[in-house]
Amino acid sequence: MSIIIAIIVFSIIIIVHELGHFFAAKSCGILVEEFSVGMGPLIGSKKIGETEYSLRALPIGGYCKMLGEEDDDENSGGEFDPSRSYTHKTVMQRIAVIFAGPAMNFVLAFVLVFILLGMNGFLLPQVKSVVENGPAYEAGIEPGDRIDRVNGEKIWIYQDYSSAVSAKSADSPVELTISRDGEKIDVTVTPGYSEEHGRYMLGFSFDGRYGLFSEEVEGFERSSILETVKTDIGMMAYFVKSVVVGLVRLFTLQVRANEVSGPIGIIDTIGDTYEAGMAYGIADAVMNLLALSALLSTNLGVLNLFPIPAVDGGKLAFLFAEGIRKKPVDPEIEGRIHLGGFVLLMGFMVFIAFNDIVNLVLR
Repeated sequence: MSIIIAIIVFSIIIIVHELGHFFAAKSCGILVEEFSVGMGPLIGSKKIGETEYSLRALPIGGYCKMLGEEDDDENSGGEFDPSRSYTHKTVMQRIAVIFAGPAMNFVLAFVLVFILLGMNGFLLPQVKSVVENGPAYEAGIEPGDRIDRVNGEKIWIYQDYSSAVSAKSADSPVELTISRDGEKIDVTVTPGYSEEHGRYMLGFSFDGRYGLFSEEVEGFERSSILETVKTDIGMMAYFVKSVVVGLVRLFTLQVRANEVSGPIGIIDTIGDTYEAGMAYGIADAVMNLLALSALLSTNLGVLNLFPIPAVDGGKLAFLFAEGIRKKPVDPEIEGRIHLGGFVLLMGFMVFIAFNDIVNLVLR
């Protein structure tokens, strides 16, 4: 079941990504020769109009093959037509086609997060109540105060607050900048140990909103569409920041082997996520999978914008260079660089797959 669900999740994210390329190419008048879900051996295909739609054996990717993207001398649909070729389009049109794939991943993640927020509601970085004589009370924090900064970091959503606080030890003083009646106030709160909860706490609770599509929750207000969209944007920024930081740590070799997962590890994570949700019911399992899918889609979008040869970001880098130089990079040199990048990526995927198997065995 975990494998089936993982394949479905991967396939949806990949299809959305490739549809971005597909529709952008069509809008620019480029002939799309093949639209493939999956890589490797062909399982089946059907030609509709001028495009061959295919399903391949390995659900680890997909592609949208455009006329001229690899070879301008061949046209599976008949005589070569330069006006339908990818390479004969303007730099801006080609940038739009390549960027559309990652952009669609961000759109998918935004929609999934909107559904999650609409169903579950969300916390705000705003104080709802303060524990009498607790650390926050002693520091002068009052109900209604909005938290703008934590230890110097700007706070847009509750997750920003949680991340900033967890970056330091649990008993470290926390520097807060709060907004109260239009005034900015700086306070320092030293967490106190709670015997009841068994951990260090600041002594206040957060306000929140129940979702657009959820049942009423006593003591809270229903979120508006604007609040939901603003929180959604904040969540997307939080996801992107998290992914970028993770990728930078990965490429600079600052991560341990057990912190890295590839397709096999992700399948295991999806299975765990599904099972954890099913312990409470199908609805919770679906919500868990939507949250993980949003993060994975964001991850794919960000990864494809990194200037890595053989992925969208590498292609965009060459297109930007062409736009600045007013002439394209030698196709042979570009091809060799992308081929070298592809070989390195395949080697990295083999390493990650081996690492996933080791982590599963040792778990």
